[in-house]
Amino acid sequence: MTVLEKTLIASDTDLFEIKPLQPSLGAQISGIDLSQPLTRPLHAALHAALLRYKVLFFRDQHLTHDQHIALGAAFGDLETHPVFAHPDHPEILPLRSKEFAGKYRSTTDSNWHADTTFRAEPSAASILIQRVSPGLGGDTVFANAVAAYEALDEQTKARIDGLTAIHDTRIFLQFIESAEKRAALQAQYPPVEHPVVRIHPETGEKLLYVNSVFTREIVGLAPGDSEALLARLFDQVKRPEFQVRWSWQPGSIAFWDNRATQHYAVPDYRGNREMERVTIVGERPRGPQSPN
Repeated sequence: MTVLEKTLIASDTDLFEIKPLQPSLGAQISGIDLSQPLTRPLHAALHAALLRYKVLFFRDQHLTHDQHIALGAAFGDLETHPVFAHPDHPEILPLRSKEFAGKYRSTTDSNWHADTTFRAEPSAASILIQRVSPGLGGDTVFANAVAAYEALDEQTKARIDGLTAIHDTRIFLQFIESAEKRAALQAQYPPVEHPVVRIHPETGEKLLYVNSVFTREIVGLAPGDSEALLARLFDQVKRPEFQVRWSWQPGSIAFWDNRATQHYAVPDYRGNREMERVTIVGERPRGPQSPN
C-alpha cells in the first residue's frame, strides 16, 4: 500500500464533514472549531485530508492572532517573511490590498505561484484567513501541480524530469526603498536551484515545481529555450480542469499544501481586502534524480 493510499484511508473520519469542491482538488471542511487546540485524532485527520485534497477550506473561523499562530504551529515550525512580517506577530504575513495597490497585487498575488520557493527549503503549507472583504470579487484560484504534471505528454515529462531551475527574491526588491536593504535581502536569500519536477515528500507523487513569480531560468538551457519551456510549463497550471476557485468571506480560511499546488489571487475587486497568513516551514525539494 502506498503512502497516498494510506492517507486516503486515514481521511475517512467522522470528526468533521468533508465536501469536495472540484474533481482535481479542494474540499470544504465543516463541523470543527479551529480556535480550539487540535486533538491528536483531529490533527491526523486534517493532515490526511490536506494530502488528499491539497487545499482545505473553512467558513466562520474568526481566530485571534494567537489562535492563528497556534493552528499553524500544530503542523510545524512557522516561517517569518523576510519583507512583509507583521510587526507584533512576526509569524504572520499581513496582506492588505490598500498598501500595495498597483504593485503587490499586480506582480505577485495576481500571478500563478507557490509560496517562498526562493528559499532553499520552501514552505510546506500555508493557512490564510480573511479579515476584511471587499464585498465582491477577490477570489483565490488554486491549481493541482500533480495533475498539471501528469497531463503533460510523455516526451515532455522525459525532458523535464532531470532538469533544475533557478528561483530568487527579485520580485520583492520593488518594495524595499534602501539599496542596502535590497542587497541584504539578496545576500540572505541568494538564488537557489530546485528541480523542475518535484517528488512530494509525503505522497511520493511527481509534481510540476516551477512558477511565474519566483522561477527565473532552467539550468543548462540556452536563454531562448529556457524561456519557451518555462512559458509552456507556467501555462500548464492555468488549465481549468486542474483548479478550484474559493470565494472569501470574513472568517474564511484556506489551508493548502504549498508543495503540491499553485495559487492566483484574482485582482478583480475594488475596496479593501485584508488577509493574514501563517506559513509552515518545509524541506529541501527533491526531484526524480536527486540523491537521497
